[in-house]
Amino acid sequence: MPNGQWYPPEWPVRIRALAAGEITAMTPRRAATVVLLRDDPAGPAVHMLRRRASMAFAAGAYAYPGGGVDLRDDDPTVGWAGPGRDAWARRLGVDAASAQAIVCAAVRETYEEAGVLLAGETADTVVRDITGDDWDADRVALAGHELSFAEFLNRRGLVLRSDLLGAWARWITPEFEPRRYDTWFFVAALPPGQRTRNVSTEADRTVWIRPAEATEAYDRGELLMMPPTVATLRQLQSYGTADEALAGSDGRDLTPVLATARLEGEELVLSWPGHEEFTKRVEPGPSEQQGQNLGPGKSPGPGQSPGPGPGQSLSPSPSPSPSPRPYPSGGPR
Repeated sequence: MPNGQWYPPEWPVRIRALAAGEITAMTPRRAATVVLLRDDPAGPAVHMLRRRASMAFAAGAYAYPGGGVDLRDDDPTVGWAGPGRDAWARRLGVDAASAQAIVCAAVRETYEEAGVLLAGETADTVVRDITGDDWDADRVALAGHELSFAEFLNRRGLVLRSDLLGAWARWITPEFEPRRYDTWFFVAALPPGQRTRNVSTEADRTVWIRPAEATEAYDRGELLMMPPTVATLRQLQSYGTADEALAGSDGRDLTPVLATARLEGEELVLSWPGHEEFTKRVEPGPSEQQGQNLGPGKSPGPGQSPGPGPGQSLSPSPSPSPSPRPYPSGGPR
């Protein structure tokens, strides 16, 4: 039975073009995504978004809140608490300004897409009720790039709580993709008093689901996801609480995962180093003209929209009318 792995329909054509020197790899843009966790009676659950069916990329796929780094995310005036920029620079393997921008993007995008804000008035507090009209107006302004994150925090007298984040992984969009992202994955616990909301223009539902339940649904072909999403869920299954997962992030290897492709005769072989389950062999033919769900080691068949998944775990939330973007703003999620 095919699993729920999705890949862009144009990949085979672009892979062959890259191998032939007909296209040039683009420089990836930095991005961040946050895996929000909460403790439920049956164990930690993760917050996920399902991308609208109208989206041109990964329609119907489940992902985490996230997006690209804003040019103003490295503003030195941003309110900050927790490990400093230099500490984050060492952890993320970048310079201090870039580290701040990546962490800011993680916190900002979580607020924009999930309505959850990892910030407080002091270094040991977190804001609680952020559901008023004035908060929503600021969130919309942030998402529309009308307001910088530093301006937002400073105006409200808040500091970003970088200690509430744990760096988990780093994935880079393959070289054959036309839009590429260098994405850092973080984990964080849902702050007390806050709740997630479906406020993303790219999602038509949000869910809380246990990692094991999500991967089982993926294995059955019921939930559509991309490799980074699935890999993160599998890694989280060994943790008994959200705090344990956050503590476990300290020792995580952040070596970038970059998919590679090679030609073996006419057959394409896609692989993700360190993640053998995602290796796919794609034969040329009609499959190069349409999106697919790929079963392990098989050529693709027609793409399928994901089912609702385990009904007891998936709780859809209403969302406003779509205003879709042609590509996910933060690359692999």
